[in-house]
Amino acid sequence: MTTPKRPRILDVSKIVETIHGLQARIDQQFPGSGLAGVCGSLGQAARATSWRTAALSRPYWGLRLLAFIVVAAVLAAQIYIADHVDWSGIPGRTTPAELAQGLNAMVNLLLLAFAGLWFVLTLERRWKRQRVFAYLYEFRSLAHIIDMHQLTKDPTTVLSAGLPTVWRPEKKMSAPQLARYLDDCTEMLALIAKLAALYAERTQDREVTDAVNEIEDLTSQLGRKIWEKIMVLEQRRAAHPA
Repeated sequence: MTTPKRPRILDVSKIVETIHGLQARIDQQFPGSGLAGVCGSLGQAARATSWRTAALSRPYWGLRLLAFIVVAAVLAAQIYIADHVDWSGIPGRTTPAELAQGLNAMVNLLLLAFAGLWFVLTLERRWKRQRVFAYLYEFRSLAHIIDMHQLTKDPTTVLSAGLPTVWRPEKKMSAPQLARYLDDCTEMLALIAKLAALYAERTQDREVTDAVNEIEDLTSQLGRKIWEKIMVLEQRRAAHPA
C-alpha cells in the first residue's frame, strides 16, 4: 500500500486562493471598510509573488553569459602573460630584491583577478537578493498598515458605557464583529508571513532567509498583540453576557 506524497514546498496558488476567500469574507462582513482595501492590496501582492518567485527560480542567462566571458578573458590573459615570460632567465637578470617585488606584484594581480571573478560569478545572486529585499519591504509595509487598522479597535470600550467624544468616536461594532475583525487581521498577518517564506524557498540565500525570518517575527509579534485583544474581549463578554 502506497501513501500519497505530501508537498514539501508552499503552493503559491493556494495562498492566493486563501487571500481571495478572506477578501470576499471581509467585503461581506465589513463592506466598504479600509481593511477590505488592504486585503485587496495583499491579494495583488500575492499574485505578483506568484510570477516573481517563478522568475527568481529561473537562471538569468545574460548574467551567466557575461560571467563566462569575463572568466574566459581573464584566464586567457593569464595564460598569454605566462607563456610570453622567460621564466628561466629571470634569476640571472634580476636581483633578489627585484625578484621579490615582481612576485609581490604578480600575487597582487592574481588576487585582483580572482576578486573580479568572484564579483562577476556572484552578480546573479546579489541582483536577485536586492530584488527580494524590495519585495519583502512591501510585505513589511502591509503588516504595519494592518496593525494601524486594528490599533484603534479597543475591546475595553465595546462593552462599556460612555458618550462618544472627539477622541473616542461612536462605536460601530458589536463584540462579535470586533472579534471577527481582529481575527481577520491576524489571518492577513499570517498570510504575509507565508508569502515572504516563498522567497526563502526559491532563492536559498542566507541573507534572504534572515530577512524572511524578520518578517515572520514581525507578523508573529503583531498577531500576538491582536490575540491579546481578542482574549480581553472574550473575558469581558463572559463577564457581561447580556
